[in-house]
Amino acid sequence: MTEDVVDEVVGELSFDTRDEYQRKPIAEKVIQLLTSDAQVSPMIIDGSWGTGKSEFCKKLIHLIENSDVEIKPVYIDAFKADHADESLMTLLAAVLKLLPEAEQTSLIDKALPVARFGLKTGFKAGVSWLLRQDAADLGDDLEKEIKKAGDEAINHAVQSTLKDHVAVEQSIKTLQEALKSVAQEQPIVIFIDELDRCRPDFAVAMLESIKHIFDVEGVQFVLVTNTSQLKASINHCYGAAIDAHRYLDKFLMFSFTLPDTFKYDRHNNVLASIHHLRVNISSSDLLANINLDRSDRFLKQLVSHNRMSLREIETFVRYLEIYQTLTEGQGFMKDLIFGYQLLRLFGIFLFCFKPECADKIVRGYVDAEELASTLGKSELLELSERAHPDLPDLVVAIVGLEASHNKAKFVPESEEIRQHWNQIIDSIFRGASSFMIDEGERSKIIGEAIEVLRLGAQ
Repeated sequence: MTEDVVDEVVGELSFDTRDEYQRKPIAEKVIQLLTSDAQVSPMIIDGSWGTGKSEFCKKLIHLIENSDVEIKPVYIDAFKADHADESLMTLLAAVLKLLPEAEQTSLIDKALPVARFGLKTGFKAGVSWLLRQDAADLGDDLEKEIKKAGDEAINHAVQSTLKDHVAVEQSIKTLQEALKSVAQEQPIVIFIDELDRCRPDFAVAMLESIKHIFDVEGVQFVLVTNTSQLKASINHCYGAAIDAHRYLDKFLMFSFTLPDTFKYDRHNNVLASIHHLRVNISSSDLLANINLDRSDRFLKQLVSHNRMSLREIETFVRYLEIYQTLTEGQGFMKDLIFGYQLLRLFGIFLFCFKPECADKIVRGYVDAEELASTLGKSELLELSERAHPDLPDLVVAIVGLEASHNKAKFVPESEEIRQHWNQIIDSIFRGASSFMIDEGERSKIIGEAIEVLRLGAQ
């Protein structure tokens, strides 16, 4: 059960090979806390999905393993373990991984009551595993199955499991003593990753297990998770009336969130997701030579306003590549008229992250307020000598002029202003030909991009 769950850390994933978001100093401070006398365990490395928590965790473990600090890290992928329904077994297996094979038997003997307790609701499946048989094939007469197996060692293990009814409290004390004994030689830090992706009942079971053993001397826990999702799991199991924040606060000692910015030039803060977008586009064979730099300010606004995660950035770039493939390279050809590029990018973004909105556009329902809010705008920019429209303002103007719903805040105050807007919009559609796209046709470009990704007509 545990080979693919415990200690599965990417070999060369380290801050030395890649630290584009300058997170090594954060990892060094985490190590400083874990090796200090300050009470920081259990610690939470918090963050939304796709913010790079798992990668940071694995790099942190690599840093610990390649330093002279006196702690031994263990990695558990909780999401891969939740099918087993035994959080205590997962934790015990993590500790066993630290020991030479010759010493594992002694720890198993000390912690066996915990393992048996973990199997109390799954005897039939447990016996099946021991006998290497399908649980569905077992009858009610376990003694008969034991005799059929004919293996004395298996016989003893099954009988011990069936006869042992150790109280929960005593089982936990047994495990605590076992952990304390192991940690005397070298303190242990157990990193539990992906807890927010687990089934609510398993996530809460893991928390309960940690809550009862975390205070063992020499053993610390670091949970790499989305705290909001963890709270939702608690409420799922115990009901909405439970204050999930207070529940966690009972035993969590320290929590911090990975920053979503870094000092790109060592002085100015830059969103990690914006940098991630630029890197992913430039490294893509399908996108590297199509001059998306022209739309950089527009993409920056999309990313920053919608607080896109690193994983969402990768999704967006993947869909750009898919669009480029479906259009046989013509969707974002190098000399594409800029207005087309801008609106196609917007359409692909909507398809990825605002599917309901994208569906409305395809059906001809263009909601000015809904689309503008995606770009962080609430009304049409008031043109003046001091206020020049940026790229998001231009897209909002295009949508506002052609919207079918909620367009009151996006209608120019006069025909003169309307003509001025159209002149500005026309400027981004100028190309090699003199053909211009009239008002009423421009927003259709957004819908056409969406249709391509829906595998519709091009």
